[in-house]
Amino acid sequence: MVHTQALAVAAAALLAALPVNAGLYGKSSKVIQLDGKSYDRLIAQSNYTSIVEFYAPWCGHCKNLQPAYEKAAANLQGLAKVAAIDCDEEMNKPFCGQMGVQGFPTLKIVKPGKTPGRPIVEPYEGPRTAKGIVDAVIDKIPNLVKRVDDKTLEAWLAESKETPKAILFSDKGKTSAMLKAIAIDFKGSINVAQIRNTDKEKASLELFGITKFPTLLLLPGGKEAEGIVYEGEMKKESMVKFLTQAAEPNQDPAPAKVKVKSKAKDAKKDSKKASKAKEEFEASSESQASAEGETGGPTATDETIVDEATESPQPEVESEKPVVLPAPPIPILSTEAELEAECLGPRTGTCILALIPSSPDEVAADAVGSLSEIAHKHKQHQRKLFPFYVLSEANPGFRKIKDALKLGTDIEVIAINGRRGWWKKLPSGEKVAAADVSEEAIENWVDTIRLGEGAKKKLPEGLVPEEPEEPVAEESEVPIVAEEATETTVTVEEVKAEETKVAEPHDEL
Repeated sequence: MVHTQALAVAAAALLAALPVNAGLYGKSSKVIQLDGKSYDRLIAQSNYTSIVEFYAPWCGHCKNLQPAYEKAAANLQGLAKVAAIDCDEEMNKPFCGQMGVQGFPTLKIVKPGKTPGRPIVEPYEGPRTAKGIVDAVIDKIPNLVKRVDDKTLEAWLAESKETPKAILFSDKGKTSAMLKAIAIDFKGSINVAQIRNTDKEKASLELFGITKFPTLLLLPGGKEAEGIVYEGEMKKESMVKFLTQAAEPNQDPAPAKVKVKSKAKDAKKDSKKASKAKEEFEASSESQASAEGETGGPTATDETIVDEATESPQPEVESEKPVVLPAPPIPILSTEAELEAECLGPRTGTCILALIPSSPDEVAADAVGSLSEIAHKHKQHQRKLFPFYVLSEANPGFRKIKDALKLGTDIEVIAINGRRGWWKKLPSGEKVAAADVSEEAIENWVDTIRLGEGAKKKLPEGLVPEEPEEPVAEESEVPIVAEEATETTVTVEEVKAEETKVAEPHDEL
């Protein structure tokens, strides 16, 4: 008997090219590795905007997102944080549940709120591309850069006179993500402003002797007479180094804080909440394997930052959308007995088998994902369809079928009917490609089988075990029931006749 729920988890693990505990992002990756404990210090307490991916290593769509996410992390380096947390790790499950994760991958943008340590968290539901992710994150970077002109320059310089100040003179009106990030680096230690090169700002340009654009000017003591012009390239690392002569940038991640132990009552309450969140998360997680999930998150709230530039994008309030979970995975036939009972027996009907090698690739994950979607769709519409199964290399029947049907070493999808003795292979080239196992391609192939179209091949002798003959039941002896004795008169002639009958020969029993 196939236990679907238990095997779903095994199916998920089977599709992972890497060990489950290895995660998707290595130590050399620019994606920050998080866990439930480090999230608060690295993300929640940070002055930077972050995007966090909640994933499972076995998730096929998480693997598909990985290259774009890595590229986004490289492009956002120094501007924002790109992080990921493995929700398949036991220690992370309560936290993922508390964050409302119900499918993989789930992406959430986390930006600083008014109160330190209480960021605004909202779901990212844009394109799963590097450009889409980068644009969305940059749009959420807080703008601490003050827009200044001739009329407001004097008042701005007078604010916190002894505080160092930095001014970028630029031809552009919009504040760049790099200048926003620099202002965040020196939040509280250097006030940053931007002056645009227009006819309205001639007095400001003449005051500091600015003739080329862009130009970065540092006022270490807040006085214009001490202005130092930056002569290097307009790159963040060198610009930050230049500004450090006036003040050191903020530490990020923030130093670890000493936590005060909560009272027993509060600790017990928190423990119950974490336990409930973990249970809800596990229930959702087990319903997904190799398909991608989209999930809404906590509703975003507006954020107001003092002295925010006029062109700074304001966060839009996004309402929480219904959770869309992927189809539950098709079950695995983990033993040869299950294989014979479901697909390879003398009385079994048609079933579809995805033969997955011990080191599955993305094509294998796509195949299982497509089969899962098709099976789930038919089930939702209450349509009758023959069953789909995963047959892993760990099952002895895997090699038996591969050898008998002379199949290759890669992923294969076949239809097989033990009762009628035929089989059919999913069309493909010499090697199965991603296009061959798309949902559309497999569904079209399945339809031809349902309609009885196309040629079928005969199963080799001996692949399907012969049905054992039913034992012939031996005739049971009928018990002799003695009749009740009755008093009768017996004549001599009757006795002689009876003796004659007894003397007749008979067959031995």
